[in-house]
Amino acid sequence: MLPDLRTARRAVTVAFLAHGLSAAAWVARIPQIKEHLGLSAGTLGLALLGSPVGVVLATRVAGRTVARWGSRATVLVSGTAAALAPVALGLAANLPMLVGALVLLGASLGLMDVAMNAQGVAIERGYGRPIMSGLHGVYSIGTLAVAVAGSAAAHAGVPVGVHLSVLGVLFAVLLLTGARGLLDRSNPHLDEEPGTVLSDPIADGEPVAAPGRKRTGAGFLLALLGVIGLCSFVGEGAMADWSAVYLKESLGTGAGLAGLGYAGCAVAMTVGRLAGDRVVGRFGAARVLRAGSLVACAGLGGGLAIGEPWAAVAGFTLFGAGVAVVAPVTFSAAGNLPGVPAAHGIARVTAVGYLGLLGGPPVIGLVAQAVGLPWALAVPAVLSGMIVLLAGVTRAADR
Repeated sequence: MLPDLRTARRAVTVAFLAHGLSAAAWVARIPQIKEHLGLSAGTLGLALLGSPVGVVLATRVAGRTVARWGSRATVLVSGTAAALAPVALGLAANLPMLVGALVLLGASLGLMDVAMNAQGVAIERGYGRPIMSGLHGVYSIGTLAVAVAGSAAAHAGVPVGVHLSVLGVLFAVLLLTGARGLLDRSNPHLDEEPGTVLSDPIADGEPVAAPGRKRTGAGFLLALLGVIGLCSFVGEGAMADWSAVYLKESLGTGAGLAGLGYAGCAVAMTVGRLAGDRVVGRFGAARVLRAGSLVACAGLGGGLAIGEPWAAVAGFTLFGAGVAVVAPVTFSAAGNLPGVPAAHGIARVTAVGYLGLLGGPPVIGLVAQAVGLPWALAVPAVLSGMIVLLAGVTRAADR
C-alpha cells in the first residue's frame, strides 16, 4: 500500500467528518434562532428552503468545478466555507441574513459532497477494496455527535452566536489541518485529468477515454443509479421529518418515546455504514443492496402493519440498517462508471438523490393528507422494494 494512499484516506475521512459536523451544527439551535428572529413556523419553513436551493445550484456546477480546479482544492475551499457557515447562521440578525447563510451552507456542502466522494472513489481504487461505506459512517458519526453537543449547549444556555462561532472556527481548523493529504492531480489513482484512461469491464478490459466520450448507455446507467439514490433518500428524509410525528400523533406516544424512532434509524444507519465495507467486499454491492433493501422494506412495512409503538421503532431501526450502504455504494458506482469522470458521475447522482431527500418529506405530507400518515410512510417501503429490482446496475461499475 502506497504511503500517500494511507495519508489520503485519513485526510478524506477528516473531510467526511467535517462535512457531517458542519451539516448538523445548527440543527439543535433552530428553536432559539426562530425565537430570536421572531419567525413564524411558515416563515421559518420558507427560510429553510435556502439550504436545498444552495445544494441544487452547487450540484449543477460541481462536475465542471472539480474538472477545472481538482477535487482536492474543491474540498478544501468548499469545506472551509461549509465549516464557517454556522458562524453566519449564529450571527444572523434578520431573515435575509438567515436565508443567505443557509444558501451558503447548502451550496458549500453540496460542492464539498461531490468533491470528497470523488476523492473517496479514487482512494478506493487505489486500495482495491470498498472503503466508501466507512467514510459515510464517519459522516453519520459527525452528525450525531454535533447534534448531541448542540442539545447540551442549548440546555446549558450557551448563546447561539457564541456556540456556532466556536464550532465554525474549530471545524475549519480541523479540515484545513486534517485534510491536507488529499490526492492531487499528479496521483495516478485520481482519474480527473482530460485524457485519463479508465478500464472498462464491460468491454473486456479495453480502455476508453474518459472526458466527453462516455460509453453508450453511461447516461442511462447514471440515471438508474440516481433513481436508486432517490429511493433511499426519500426514506431517509421521511424518517427524519415524520417518524416522531407518526409515533406521537398516530400511535399516541409521549414526546420522549416519539424521538426514539429517528434515533433508532440514525444509529442503525451509522453502524451499518461502519460495517458496510466488509460486507460489500465479501458479498458484492448488488447482493448487499438487494438484501438490505428487502430488510428495509419488510421492517418498515411490518412495523407500520402492526401499528404498535415498539413495532414502529423496530421498523424504523430496520429501515435505517437496510438502506445504510445505499448512498456509499451508489456514489462509488457512479464514480467508477467506465468512460465517465468520477466527479461528473457523482454530481449527476447526487442531484437526483437530493431531490428525494429534500422533496420526499413534503410529498409524504401530501399523501398523508389524502390517505393518512401510516399509508404515506409505506411509500419509502415500496421504494426500498424498487432498489431490489435496480441493484444489478451497480455491476456496471465493478472494477
